[in-house]
Amino acid sequence: MYQRTISRRAALTSALGIGAVALGATACGSGGSEGGETGSSPAGGSSATGTSTAGAGAGSAAGTAASSAAAPTRVFGAEWDHHIRTFMAWPASDAIWGDGLPAVQADIANLARVVSGYEHVVLLARPDQRSTAQNAVGSGVEVIPIPVDDLWIRDTAPVFVQDSGKTAGVNFHFNGWGNKQQHALDAGVAAAIIQKYQIPGIDSGMVAEGGALETDGKGTLMATESSLVNDNRNPGKSRQQIEDLLKTALGVTKVIWFTGVKGQDITDAHVDCLARFAASGAVLLDKAFPGLPPDVWSQASDQARSVLATATDAAGKKLQVVDLPQPDPDKITGKGDAFVSSYANFFVANGAVIMPKFGDADADDQAGSILAEHFPGRKVVPVAIDAIAAGGGGIHCATHDMPGTA
Repeated sequence: MYQRTISRRAALTSALGIGAVALGATACGSGGSEGGETGSSPAGGSSATGTSTAGAGAGSAAGTAASSAAAPTRVFGAEWDHHIRTFMAWPASDAIWGDGLPAVQADIANLARVVSGYEHVVLLARPDQRSTAQNAVGSGVEVIPIPVDDLWIRDTAPVFVQDSGKTAGVNFHFNGWGNKQQHALDAGVAAAIIQKYQIPGIDSGMVAEGGALETDGKGTLMATESSLVNDNRNPGKSRQQIEDLLKTALGVTKVIWFTGVKGQDITDAHVDCLARFAASGAVLLDKAFPGLPPDVWSQASDQARSVLATATDAAGKKLQVVDLPQPDPDKITGKGDAFVSSYANFFVANGAVIMPKFGDADADDQAGSILAEHFPGRKVVPVAIDAIAAGGGGIHCATHDMPGTA
């Protein structure tokens, strides 16, 4: 299925001069690694994985980022903070999705309608596709004419922060996950949103995607080295230089690094399918279905668990780790070499947690119960997303919250 799909597929386009990688990996796959280092050690010679609290000092390589003077008043909020709106994007390209385009458009339309039951949804669409998109999502979703290549708005939109009490957008200069996919239009999405909503823009001084960044809203960030300390995004930058840039741009004070997996999926193993903070204070960790043979993704989860076992948050508090088990691959309704079956790619909306429903009833129920426990006061809403997941992403990848109140 979706043999022509380039978007977030494990098979990468040779037209871009990139060698193909093995099929069977998920594009939003679990972060972590097979236990080895990435080869990009932080300044100071410490371990290539783990945690760091060193700030961005004068004379560091963070010189291309926004002024560090603003960093102490800058806050990268938690996803469970109140949203004024959530952005989504209308999948636009036959060249990316092939015969799967109608199915993924139907999934996006349904997801937009579900999220709009809890907060305002703004769907970006190419101007010539605006009417089609509006008809698909209905009158309860606002459709705006901003050209896009694909649906993965988590990665293309600006990352929103509160800067001196006002919302600002951090531009991480989306480059198609290291020039693996066409992105001429998606590269302009962050700037277009910043301009449309007349919010201050912050130049991050680096390349990243929103799905590569996970925060507790209290100064702690989780990330994989593979998706950030990577020459396809940030050539020549060390982990410490990238960490300094993240701290300046986002206002975080502690980064928990997982090694990650390079070259096995289009995102190079984003963190948002591996480990997520919860409102309870726990970290929800993706876990492979029991009994399956080890692979790079299950080993990635093990590596992340070993880091989290000794990690503390920005306040020095030890982290509670809670498993979020995957479904039985023989019982899921979706198919495809890049199918993402991680429940960790959920989205926290105002008053709800929108989670994927994969068709393994026991696993779906178990994941729902775990999410309900760790997001008290929110309704857990399962949504079938087989076409989106077959493209290598999930609900979190397809949404991007903007903090604030009306």
